[in-house]
Amino acid sequence: MRSLGAIGLWRERPPLVAPRSLWGLTFPHPIGLAAGLDKNAELLDFWAHLGFAFVEVGTVTPRPQPGNPRPRLFRIPQDQALLNRMGFNNAGAVAIARRLEKRPPGLIVGINLGKNKDTPLPLAYKDYATAYHRLRDHGDFFVLNVSSPNTPGLRLLQEREWLKGILRAVLDVSGGQRPILIKVSPDLAPEALEEAAYLAKEEGASGIVATNTTTQIKYPHLGEGGVSGKPLKPLRRVALQRLKPLGLPIIATGGFLSKADILEGLEDGAALVELYTGLVYKGPHLLRETLTALQQSTP
Repeated sequence: MRSLGAIGLWRERPPLVAPRSLWGLTFPHPIGLAAGLDKNAELLDFWAHLGFAFVEVGTVTPRPQPGNPRPRLFRIPQDQALLNRMGFNNAGAVAIARRLEKRPPGLIVGINLGKNKDTPLPLAYKDYATAYHRLRDHGDFFVLNVSSPNTPGLRLLQEREWLKGILRAVLDVSGGQRPILIKVSPDLAPEALEEAAYLAKEEGASGIVATNTTTQIKYPHLGEGGVSGKPLKPLRRVALQRLKPLGLPIIATGGFLSKADILEGLEDGAALVELYTGLVYKGPHLLRETLTALQQSTP
């Protein structure tokens, strides 16, 4: 990343413009931090100071787990991409709830939930409900991660019967108190993507996060994992096109490497946009220049 001092981030916060109202929340602008970068809610003050409108922490599982063996995160600079096989490494719901008790005021926090690796698929709904129960007082919205490629079998949870059970379990605990979203894979067939999204809407979900990383793009010398960054952009755009007619708010993530990418994503129908790989390659300046462009375009 570029030096913080070089762009004066500690002297002047980026402008807060183009507010969005969703789920009873007012986002000061549409750009947030994607899940996976601050898994344990350790740097919320830092992200707030950089100017992010919201941060999605996690993925959080009910019990702590170490994740997959290292190395498990790789840069592919020639493609402006990352490959990861992290495996939901996190401190667990109880520890992260304690951290979130001291979250900075004014920062909207989403919490991304997953199941523990050793939990059988038929019991996955219990993990999501348990994690939500332990964290429900500490998040403004929640995302059910049923689409990571780095936990064996997890993507099967996007199938109708598995997903219905998870949604019903979490929504029963929630009682409508918090928005519940699902995060979908870019590798689903179009019909399966639409079926998962329509089921989520029927069951009472509040939105969709599109998309997770892809396994369609391979780097054999690095091994298995999910790819993010520039190669993911066309898959994310296709998913947005398929999901937009559904009418649920969409948080778009994947392949936002420039100001033009972000503005394009908003024009494509995203209500909000999340950064991860773009922040790794372009640094906080990407957020800053996009907010300046939004400010200039706001009447």
